[in-house]
Amino acid sequence: MTELQWTVEGRRFRNEDEYKAAMRDKTLIDSITRNRKLDDPKDVEAIYKELQTGKYQFESIVGRRFDDNIYELYEQNKRAETEKLEQQRAKKEKRRQHHALKAKKADKSVKENNNEKISLEDFDKDMQSKILQVIRQKERKRKFVLAACVFVCVMCFGYLGAYYQVSAKSSQDFEDLAELKERDLLTPTSRSAVRIHYTGDAETPDILPEYETLYNKNKRLIGWIKIDDTVVDYPVMQTVDNEYYLDHNYDHKKDNNGCIFMDYQCDVINGSDNYILYGHHMKSGKMFGSLNKYSQQSYYEAHPKIHFDTIYEKGEYQIMYVFRSRVYSEEDVNFKYYQFINAGSEEEFDSYLNEMAQMSLYDTGVTANYGDQLLTLSTCDYQENDGRFVVVAKRVS
Repeated sequence: MTELQWTVEGRRFRNEDEYKAAMRDKTLIDSITRNRKLDDPKDVEAIYKELQTGKYQFESIVGRRFDDNIYELYEQNKRAETEKLEQQRAKKEKRRQHHALKAKKADKSVKENNNEKISLEDFDKDMQSKILQVIRQKERKRKFVLAACVFVCVMCFGYLGAYYQVSAKSSQDFEDLAELKERDLLTPTSRSAVRIHYTGDAETPDILPEYETLYNKNKRLIGWIKIDDTVVDYPVMQTVDNEYYLDHNYDHKKDNNGCIFMDYQCDVINGSDNYILYGHHMKSGKMFGSLNKYSQQSYYEAHPKIHFDTIYEKGEYQIMYVFRSRVYSEEDVNFKYYQFINAGSEEEFDSYLNEMAQMSLYDTGVTANYGDQLLTLSTCDYQENDGRFVVVAKRVS
């Protein structure tokens, strides 16, 4: 019997409940955008502010994608306004350079004779006046250059100060989230207000008590990762693509640190053979900036386990493989670890593990069998273009 298909906005849904949820989101979106134009920055800002109030609750990927698109349009409009201001400043600078060029031409008329010294008194009064004017202009130019140098130095020191301030704030924010998680573990909150990622699924488990408050703050929370005695102690996010959390933080604000996030194709409800988590390799060591320390076997021996909880259950993982790889083009016939999420058979599962074992920098002695849950941590590796540093572990509890 041919399986029924439910499609909304070009997206196919697995069952009627998800289809109905998507249709409700579509109706809600139509009501929000009625009499509004998405190419009008004022209308986009109005919609964005309404969404920020939490007035509307979406139930499906159709609604979440609309939410993401409105945010990106809002940010794009802000950038366009900034670029307009930059163009105005560029015009002012061009005028300044024009005046400087005129001064340079005037300066050419005042040159010393190579064979004898010329004093100001050698010229008539009209020429003396012009010479003094050029001298004053040159003095003003010298002072301007000096002031500009001082300004650049101040800006550089200010940038460094701001960078470390932002980095410190980002660290403090994640520490606050970790404290909130621990506090909720000791004093569980009511579960009546908790909403679930996936709708139309009566089998969805309850969210763990320590993640309820965090989840209500941002419903894209999917878990938490921690490696003992390291800086890795972060919430894990998941959205409809692998782009958003590259430059957004937990509070939906632009942040170059981004967040640790799970590949959008992984499914913690129905289960995936391999959960893939991505994070930036920050020079400050934040996010997955310290992950490449696993290139040394001694570091692995001191930190052999990873704690990764989904918001529904706890998990502990034993590290198996550590290797370097890269992002390949579609045409390249190479093992692409980032495409291994579900294996179609035991033979395919074993084939994936054999590839990773051959690439591993050292032998941990840990192996896995078909049916074991795997966890992959991925970050940038600057030893080559599009390089990646990867740590793979299997669940042991």
